[in-house]
Amino acid sequence: MSSIFTKIILGEIPCYKVAEDEHFIAFLDINPNAKGHTLCVPKKEINRIFDMEESHYLELMRFSRKVAKALEKTIPCDRIGISVIGLEVPHVHVHLIPINEMKDMTFQHKVKLSGEEMEALAKSIQESL
Repeated sequence: MSSIFTKIILGEIPCYKVAEDEHFIAFLDINPNAKGHTLCVPKKEINRIFDMEESHYLELMRFSRKVAKALEKTIPCDRIGISVIGLEVPHVHVHLIPINEMKDMTFQHKVKLSGEEMEALAKSIQESL
């Protein structure tokens, strides 16, 4: 059965896309810890990050870095936090979270953004790539 991320990649479920290339896609998290919380996902459905081929893993980190740099230009924050947990969706994904405090990385503090705010934010990040 396809993961929710595979369904997003295939266009079966909409997303607020930030970046995409041949192997990866980045989109805004719909339940964000902070404004700009973005997920970087390989298009190939793999459950565990360390099961990835080393070269594909390194490409994911390169892609994530590029997106993080765009987030830094777009979202006022002290830094971009990175997390890979993978328990909630069995498809590798890197969380990039603009943070100002440790609590921004706990996944217990969420922010709400309207669809219009998400669209505008995704466009701003795209323009910063």
